[in-house]
Amino acid sequence: MDSVDGLQCLTMTAENPPSGDLIPAPLVTCKLCLCEQSLDKMTMLQECQCIFCTPCLKQYMVLSIREGCGSPITCPDMVCLNHGTLQETEIACLVPLDEFQLYQRLKFEREVHMDPLRTWCPVADCQTVCHISAGDPGQPVLVECPSCHLKFCSCCKDAWHEESSCRDSQSVMPEHGALFGTDADAPIKQCPVCRIYIERNEGCAQMMCKNCKHTFCWYCLQNLDNDIFLRHYDKGPCRNKLGHSRASVMWNRTQVVGILVGLGVIALVTSPLLLLASPCIICCVCKSCRGKKKKHDPPTT
Repeated sequence: MDSVDGLQCLTMTAENPPSGDLIPAPLVTCKLCLCEQSLDKMTMLQECQCIFCTPCLKQYMVLSIREGCGSPITCPDMVCLNHGTLQETEIACLVPLDEFQLYQRLKFEREVHMDPLRTWCPVADCQTVCHISAGDPGQPVLVECPSCHLKFCSCCKDAWHEESSCRDSQSVMPEHGALFGTDADAPIKQCPVCRIYIERNEGCAQMMCKNCKHTFCWYCLQNLDNDIFLRHYDKGPCRNKLGHSRASVMWNRTQVVGILVGLGVIALVTSPLLLLASPCIICCVCKSCRGKKKKHDPPTT
C-alpha cells in the first residue's frame, strides 16, 4: 500500500491558463533511479519524510533484508539529514510475506546475539534461546538449555568447565551434537567485535562482518581494518592463506598504490592553484561582507 500521507503536493501554475485545459499532474524525482514519477507511484517514509518511487523502495528493502542480517533498514538516501529508519509496518506493506518473516527472524536472532543476558544453545539441532544469569562482565557463567538440558559455558559455548579456563577446555559432547568450532578451519565462527555467527564455505580469508563492518582474518581473527595491502598474509601462521594467487595480491597492491599516488598528484596540482586564487577569493568575500554591511547601516541625513 502506497503511503503518501503528509506529502505537500507540488502545484504547477501558468499565466492565465485557458479554461478547460487539464493541468498535468506534478512529477517528483526518485533519488534512487533518478526518474520522474507521479505522486501515486511514490512512497514517503514516515520517520524522515524522504520520498522514493515504490518499485525502487521495494527492491531496496528486499536487498537490505537479505544482506543486513537483521540490522535496522535505514533510509536509502545517503545524505538523509534525519537518518530515518523504516518502520516494520512500512516493511510489511512493501515486501512479500516470506521476506517480512525472514526479516523478523533475522532481527530476533540479532537481538539475541547483542543481548548479554541471552544466548543460543550451541547444539545444532536445538537452537533454543537460553537465559544467562547476571554476573561479572566477561566471566564464564553456567548456562543450562531448557530444551535439551545441556550445561555449557556462556563465553566459549563449550561444555561447562568449572575448574578450567575456556582455552583449556576443548571437550565436545557427541550425544548433543558438535559445538561451534574455534580452530582455524572451523566453518562457523563469531565476529571478534559483535560476536555474531558467520559461516564461510569458500573464497577469500579476508572477512567482513555484515553486521558491524569489521574486517578480520578468518584463520586467526586478527583485525585487518587498516591492512589495505594485506601484509598479514605475507608472514606468520596465515602466510599464503588469503585464497588468491600471488599475482592477484600484487595487482591489488598496485591498484591501491596507484589510487594513493593519483590522489597525491591531484593534491599537488590543485594546491598551487588554490594559493594563486586565494587573493581573489578573499577579495570577493570582503566585497560581499561590505555590501551586506552597507545594507544594514542606517541611512544618514
